[in-house]
Amino acid sequence: MIKLIATDIDGTLVKESTSEIYPEMLELIREWTDRGNYFCVASGRKYYSIRHMFEKVSDRIIYLAENGAHVRYGEQDILVRKMRRDYVEQIMAQLRTYYDDCDVVVSSAEGSLLETDNQRFLEFFAQGYHNKYRIVKDVLMEGTDIMKIAIYREGSIRDLGENILIPQWQDKVKICMAGEEWVDFMDSSVDKGNALKVIQKYIGVGAEETMAFGDNDNDIGLLMAAGESYAVENARDSVKAQAKHVCPSYQDKGVYHVIRQMISQQKMEQEV
Repeated sequence: MIKLIATDIDGTLVKESTSEIYPEMLELIREWTDRGNYFCVASGRKYYSIRHMFEKVSDRIIYLAENGAHVRYGEQDILVRKMRRDYVEQIMAQLRTYYDDCDVVVSSAEGSLLETDNQRFLEFFAQGYHNKYRIVKDVLMEGTDIMKIAIYREGSIRDLGENILIPQWQDKVKICMAGEEWVDFMDSSVDKGNALKVIQKYIGVGAEETMAFGDNDNDIGLLMAAGESYAVENARDSVKAQAKHVCPSYQDKGVYHVIRQMISQQKMEQEV
């Protein structure tokens, strides 16, 4: 029987960069956790962004943030994976050359650091994601452990990510497309699947008791760590190939309907 549900946000639960979750999903999380089960949000977003989005049920959520570099549950960090300093310096030197049409976000457990004065991006970052951040002159001078570096280009960054950044860095760090507009850099050990395994061990739930949902390549590890896995209909083909099932898209609230059906089935079985 499923006891832990883990789901991606952007492109899986809601449209990318959306700041609100629909009320039916929040009610479903309440019902699911009231039954003694666990609900994990597994995202490339930062902890504070996820917490704000799920504010009405925030005390019921396991937060798998930064693609698995940061895991928090019950106000306690149970995983923080920092990047190698030399890689951070080299990556930042390269990404600064793209500042003419891109913006970079550096993540620590305490929040995000930005070097930009791009007001359009700052409004998008703050209002769209509700992130906690500071603007600094040089992120490398802040003396904080860095968990993730993300580069953003409005519209699409896929050409830069898939043709230049990913081939150049994939043998040194964990790098992936995180939606259409973001490329994420993390320590090579970081993966949503590895983080989900940490969570499973921490709460005493097995893979066969876990259900996961995703849409993008950074969700593949998550799906593979779960006994029951779903790619939403709008997912990339590479993700569908790794999932056991395909469910309706985020537009059709596929994740919600799968979970709703499962809860109804569990109730019927318990009544027999």
